[in-house]
Amino acid sequence: MDKFESFSGVAAPMPLVNIDTDMIIPKQFLKTIKRSGLGVNLFAEMRYLDDGSENPDFVLNNAAYRNAEILVAGDNFGCGSSREHAPWAIKDFGIKCVISTSFADIFFNNCFKNGILPITLPQEQIDVLMRDAEKGSNARLDIDLENQTVTTSEGESFAFEVDPFRKHCLLEGLDDIGLTLEKATAIDSFEAQAGQARPWV
Repeated sequence: MDKFESFSGVAAPMPLVNIDTDMIIPKQFLKTIKRSGLGVNLFAEMRYLDDGSENPDFVLNNAAYRNAEILVAGDNFGCGSSREHAPWAIKDFGIKCVISTSFADIFFNNCFKNGILPITLPQEQIDVLMRDAEKGSNARLDIDLENQTVTTSEGESFAFEVDPFRKHCLLEGLDDIGLTLEKATAIDSFEAQAGQARPWV
């Protein structure tokens, strides 16, 4: 997993509440176990018309937001079934950070495991960020994980909370496998001792 670094990016406004995981990545795209290639299907039922062409009214089809790296979303983002394909699709599209008033627990946890920063802020601050995002590609938000701040294009800054361990994992690019590999020396030592103590295993 890549290290999460502070960045300035275009934020796409998605004020809908209760955006569930089936809206994020519809069930017909869950056949793969690869983490890549799902970005094209992100929000597929809202993003494309019945004939497969782009829905011109969907925010990510707007030229200003095609390269968005941040979503400013409505309440209860990521609710519904516990599919890890949802953060896979978000990450594959290029989204590094999702900001909302609240997230479904499983989706929230899966974001951290896949290098995405979910930020929870009160509604009045979300309203400010949403208005800023609606300005288009010229209005970029600054995301600073080290200092735990989100800053608007006009310089207004909001502090956010993040679990210290999860913050460490994002900053160091550590997923569950990476955390395990940090203990590789201890694991090897244990296996060697166990092999000597129980050679029949």
